[in-house]
Amino acid sequence: MSKAKRIVRAAAKVAAGAAVLAALGFVERSGNSAPVRDIQVEMQAAGDMHFTDADALRQEVANGAGPVIGTPMDNVDEAAMEQRLRAIPCVAEADVYHTMDGVLHVRVRQREPIVRIVNADGSGFYIDREGWTMPLDPNYTARVLVVTGQLAEPFAACAPVNVAAGNDSLVLHSHSRAIHAMATTLGQDPFWNALFTQADLDAEGNITLIPAVGLMRVRIGDGTRLQQRLAKLRLFYEQGIPQADWRKYDAVDLRFDDQVVCSKRPKN
Repeated sequence: MSKAKRIVRAAAKVAAGAAVLAALGFVERSGNSAPVRDIQVEMQAAGDMHFTDADALRQEVANGAGPVIGTPMDNVDEAAMEQRLRAIPCVAEADVYHTMDGVLHVRVRQREPIVRIVNADGSGFYIDREGWTMPLDPNYTARVLVVTGQLAEPFAACAPVNVAAGNDSLVLHSHSRAIHAMATTLGQDPFWNALFTQADLDAEGNITLIPAVGLMRVRIGDGTRLQQRLAKLRLFYEQGIPQADWRKYDAVDLRFDDQVVCSKRPKN
């Protein structure tokens, strides 16, 4: 092959590559300038949690800062949309992105509360699985462990706080961390999770578990060493109750090492 032909062929390859790059750049530019024609929402929620739904999230994205449908893709502030979605109390994570076909995709993970705290004054809030507080919803109530009693937890009307990891004085001087740890432990065992639907906390911070069936309340102290105390309780249920009439007792106390103390029900 002559030198001239080699030069011509090399020039042709360079021109072809430039044409491909130019075409790709045109496709990207035209894709970014294409109008939004649809919004697709994918929502991840645990169990039967229904604090929000895909339609409500779609409306938030479509009209949150002005109409989105018909807006060129490169004029859509996806980061701002994510921030607005994450500001919704029940939203844990949000991701917004677009594809070349004019579709705006929204992926949202909903928070999963595991315990509801009801203060003595009637105010309340949830704590989710990761330890974040979240407000109650006027339209939906999650079926989770409910903790009542002599409580004045300060998180009912404030911004979300992680009571499991936070070290500020508000968290350290509250009972919410111990309550979250207790709810986490109970939720990890299907038997305890189904048995205990409510707990009561007294002025000294001692917790009493209230079973969904039966009349015996279970005193567990301040919530420390809960795994060991529940192991004693399981053994008592398996070996102690069949040997006695458990209806004679109104409470089981697990606060003492190597002991299960039962108190008899007062006679009518």
